[in-house]
Amino acid sequence: MSLKESKCEACTIDAPLVTDHEAVELLKELDNWKIELHDNIKQLVKQFKFSNYEDSVTFCQKVADLAESEDHHPKIILEYGSVEVFWWSHKIKGLHKNDFICAAKTDQI
Repeated sequence: MSLKESKCEACTIDAPLVTDHEAVELLKELDNWKIELHDNIKQLVKQFKFSNYEDSVTFCQKVADLAESEDHHPKIILEYGSVEVFWWSHKIKGLHKNDFICAAKTDQI
């Protein structure tokens, strides 16, 4: 099953982080997402460009709706013509398969 067709699973404090090898393989299903280290935590990051502020805000709302439906919540930075989305699993302080699922679904928006 592809990432965009998958559903997030409940993530517990002892859930396993994806391995570096798994992350490389999962990134192949995503469109231009990067893994960055923020506060010593690996996070999936992508910047989306828009022609105006209204489109940026609309996109943010759709990502927020996705986050609620998956019960998995990203950091979203909204600027004029640009939205940056960060997915990571707070409980395990790193990347879980859920983050890749949500990134794939963010791309569909």
